[in-house]
Amino acid sequence: MKMKYLLYIVILFVSLTYTGCYDLDRFPQQQLSPSTFWKTETHAKQAINACYTALRNNELYNTFFGMDCLSDIGFGYDAKGYWDISRGTWTSRTSIVLNRWKDTYDGVRRTNDVIRNVSAMDIDVEVKNEVIGEAKFLRALFYFFLMNHFGGVPIYDESVDYNAEYMNLLNPRSTLEQTREFILEDLNDAINILPAKWPQAEYGRATRGAAHALRGKVYLYNKEYAKAIVDFEEIVLDPANRGYGYELYSEYADLFTQVGHRSSEMIFSIQTFSEIGNALGLPYAHYLGSNATLGTSWNNVMPSNDLVNMYEWKDGRPFNWDDFIPGFTESEEIRLKTLRATLTSDRKSVESYPEYHEELLEMYEQRDPRMQQTIILPYTHYMGLVGGQERMTEFVYATGVAIVNGFVVVNRYNNGTHYMYLFRKFVPRGNEGGTIPNNYRAYIPIDFPIIRYADVLLMLAECYNEEGRINDAVNYINMVRSRPSTSLPAINSGPAWLEARTKQAVFERIYQERAVEFPAEGHRYYDLKRWNLAKEVMNNRDIMDIMGGVKYTTKFEDKDYLWPIPAAEIDNNPALEQNPGWQ
Repeated sequence: MKMKYLLYIVILFVSLTYTGCYDLDRFPQQQLSPSTFWKTETHAKQAINACYTALRNNELYNTFFGMDCLSDIGFGYDAKGYWDISRGTWTSRTSIVLNRWKDTYDGVRRTNDVIRNVSAMDIDVEVKNEVIGEAKFLRALFYFFLMNHFGGVPIYDESVDYNAEYMNLLNPRSTLEQTREFILEDLNDAINILPAKWPQAEYGRATRGAAHALRGKVYLYNKEYAKAIVDFEEIVLDPANRGYGYELYSEYADLFTQVGHRSSEMIFSIQTFSEIGNALGLPYAHYLGSNATLGTSWNNVMPSNDLVNMYEWKDGRPFNWDDFIPGFTESEEIRLKTLRATLTSDRKSVESYPEYHEELLEMYEQRDPRMQQTIILPYTHYMGLVGGQERMTEFVYATGVAIVNGFVVVNRYNNGTHYMYLFRKFVPRGNEGGTIPNNYRAYIPIDFPIIRYADVLLMLAECYNEEGRINDAVNYINMVRSRPSTSLPAINSGPAWLEARTKQAVFERIYQERAVEFPAEGHRYYDLKRWNLAKEVMNNRDIMDIMGGVKYTTKFEDKDYLWPIPAAEIDNNPALEQNPGWQ
């Protein structure tokens, strides 16, 4: 969103007035005064910018990529709560639970303030309506986020005067159906108000297409497939010729860099930028990067061994290590011969590569290209930042590897081994051409996609499949597979391993395609839950490194389909009822 001339004001605005939503123990020290604010179009735009800023709240989308750690495609150690959730040790008093509730309601409060106050402003009607439309889209997104975690939640709309009622926000939970209807009403209004496109200077604001995509997703999650199809077809087919202009970007890898993060594939994303002394990025490097990434990174969100094994051969065949190197799965000795190197005595170079080193590199070239575009694989290279200087580094499994000697290093979160994969996706290369200020290296100016066109295509394929339109479903799956940089063979194009002509077979293709298309975008956990497969896939699952060592075992019970209502919120508001199975 190219609104830098407002952002400095917005940051001050947010820091003074939006320091938390439902902290009922404290009345806010600073409030917006109607006598000094809510007067001009500039004020209205500043206020809606603060709503967009809420998307970066810590437990909203700030580290949403880490949600993959709660699924089969992610792996990690962290202090944010994913670790507790994945192992089943979380409770209603775990900090991530309370913070996710509070941070999301903070976004709700901001949008309510905008809708309430802008509606009464004497400004240009078109500007007023557009700002309200943006606020309703964002409010719908926030409540959809809450609903996907907690189920039915208390509804607070613009009728609430936070200045007067801040200490008395004690609504009971609405039902799941009531919450969903509230979300849909907001999206209906947003669709009727928002433009199909904004001028380039306003890039990143919510659009009519974004509202259709989100409404379709709400319907899909409720298994209302026919309604979802209408919304997704609006975007894909553009029957009224509104000029949405969405399309798949040709280079998958560039979507998650500054090269392509603002392409026509992005339907709605969190906007970022970076300037010396100021940063509004996201902490990709900090959580996804290695010790060779800007010299500050922890790699406590990593791709799982299972994810890497999901990527097909280029001809569409499923990958199996034993087909490639016989005995790999059962023999630790063969795995070591395949993957472990030996360094020279000074540890500055590789003395001997693994026995199957060349075969390993050739195997990478014969797999779905998204694998190398998403993941730093053993014995591939990555442009790191070593001693403040950009340097090409190599990811080597060996004792004694060090960043200063030009190796990618897996740090303390490796639990004593170096046998994990690392993310390449979203991770900055070198210093990204000098766009990352030295003091803000954890905050990377790459936009984070909340909804992109490939997601809509695969959601539409899923709806078609559920409605019995198998050929149409396959067509849209194939569109994603045929992206120029991916270029995988089409389903049902000849070989037996590409056959998918039943509802179950097509679903399995969607299951696979969503896994390898969206790593580190946070979708997988919610996909598994809405497919009612989370317990089957994630309960008592051993999360292993590439050598077969068990890092931890996951736990997912029936109660985990809904998060607990935070105990602190129930303490403050006895009208709240806890979700089944939680205390």
